[in-house]
Amino acid sequence: MADSDNNNNDIVTDFFPYYRLYKDGRVERFYELAGVHQVPPSLEDPATGVSSKDVSISAHVSARLYLPKNTSPNQKLPVLVYYHGGGLVLGSAFFKTEHCYLNHLVSESNCIAISVDYRLAPEHDIPTIFQDCWDALQWVASHSVSDTINKEPWIENHSNFNRLFVGGDSAGGNIVYNMIMRAGREKLIGDVKILGAILGFPYLMIPSIENYDKGIAYKLWNIICPLSERGNDSPMVNPVSKKCPSLSKLGCSRLFVCTGEKDELVPGEVAIKFAEAVKKSGWEGEIESILVEGEGHCFQCENPQAEKSKDLIKRIVSFIQRD
Repeated sequence: MADSDNNNNDIVTDFFPYYRLYKDGRVERFYELAGVHQVPPSLEDPATGVSSKDVSISAHVSARLYLPKNTSPNQKLPVLVYYHGGGLVLGSAFFKTEHCYLNHLVSESNCIAISVDYRLAPEHDIPTIFQDCWDALQWVASHSVSDTINKEPWIENHSNFNRLFVGGDSAGGNIVYNMIMRAGREKLIGDVKILGAILGFPYLMIPSIENYDKGIAYKLWNIICPLSERGNDSPMVNPVSKKCPSLSKLGCSRLFVCTGEKDELVPGEVAIKFAEAVKKSGWEGEIESILVEGEGHCFQCENPQAEKSKDLIKRIVSFIQRD
């Protein structure tokens, strides 16, 4: 029995300080070392007045919903489906960092937000994660049709489905990329269209960028991705791969891409080159790309009240609010 216990404690993958995978399938994540923890939703956030609550979408997927202060009973608002970061192996919609950031973003943009809590690798494979996120997007879209049962009241009463946005940071930016690629070839329920997509510091890989294959993002991808997707040529993560469907088919009308000059995880060049590739593809939408000088990975999520964070949030707000 003791030998069996020892074998179960054998480490299969050690990606400290992010996670460890053990022989018995257990995954240890080092949230405490990073000072990361979950917080409950709030009836009224003290700083912004935004209300939030948690809902179940399916047996495997849940979400935290956000509603701006002083929303009138039948007021229709833009809808933001948001995907958190964490390299597809960490994170939660319920963590304090995401909660505080969404409170600020919802307050400033006056939108209703659905922050999706999807399953993670390595317990689950990447296609399963993407399916969770697509299912959540379809669940939101299902509120646009009359025959959907058990509708969520905030979404039903306050969503303007002509103004649907998807957004995410880091791994969430990768998810957004995969969602809009899929939306280019598959319809959402009710034939709802994605007006805009927000890719913040997206976890993407473009091989032409110097030393990219020596970074943490590349190493992590090749640990968690399906065997058939290893390397840097997978359409799941490389938007300029020859295996990738044309970017001209992106399933949205507007694109907002932002990154930091000193991003230590995903070089800022990646997001900029992605934006350039979209422009060259013949995609007929509008694109806005921003490189924030002197800032690192997802800085606006870490401290949304810093001056440069406020500036970036204002740009995102403008993207959501403009006609």
